[in-house]
Amino acid sequence: MGDAELDLSGLRNVSPEDLRPITGERVQAPDDLSHPPRILLLYGSLRERSYSRFLVLEAQRLLEAFGAETRIFDPAGLPLPDDTGADHPKVVELREMCAWSEGQVWCSPERHGAMTGVMKSQIDWIPLSVGAIRPTQGKTLALMQVSGGSQSFNAVNQMRVLGRWMRMVTVPNQSSVPKAYQEFEDDGRMKPSALYDRVVDVMEELMKFTLLVRGRSEHLVDRYSERKADRLKQQEARESVLEASN
Repeated sequence: MGDAELDLSGLRNVSPEDLRPITGERVQAPDDLSHPPRILLLYGSLRERSYSRFLVLEAQRLLEAFGAETRIFDPAGLPLPDDTGADHPKVVELREMCAWSEGQVWCSPERHGAMTGVMKSQIDWIPLSVGAIRPTQGKTLALMQVSGGSQSFNAVNQMRVLGRWMRMVTVPNQSSVPKAYQEFEDDGRMKPSALYDRVVDVMEELMKFTLLVRGRSEHLVDRYSERKADRLKQQEARESVLEASN
């Protein structure tokens, strides 16, 4: 369906110059995407025996078995948001990993009915845009949490809101591991269970969505309202230059 085929007769409030057709050709991935899917994993605890880190390590093993290239960010030493500048080495490291990634896994303990401050600080250091780079927009996201008590979904539900705010394609499935201290061996490996099977499901789903989405992100986050705002801004700038030259 080409531009000439758009029927705008019933759209009285649309600016035609900013509306683009949506076609199958436009969502085709580039042919040169031969590298493995790039997945960044974040966890939300600094404890030596951190169950969110153990769960992330299990997720990493699964993703690599599926053929992904993975990186795990260590939050130790990451300053609080606004406590220092974006040139802090840990902030630079986190943002570079985000820019590198095509999909992400966020895993937080639930503390006081919410994600941890360690997890939230990592997300808060990731901006929607850095110049022309969009570290998260259009990328995939899978969510997991661990709890010390009974099963809960407070942390994953909060992170899902944040993923939407960061314009990420958050997969429908998610993992919540209750009484995490019972689900891991002394060496940090997760015990076989239905909870482990759910982690496999989530990572499997993340890989599928990442393969579908990567290479198409720029088109997926291209918005009519933003195109219109940019065009009007450029138009105003040109008019200001003309006025100044007269």
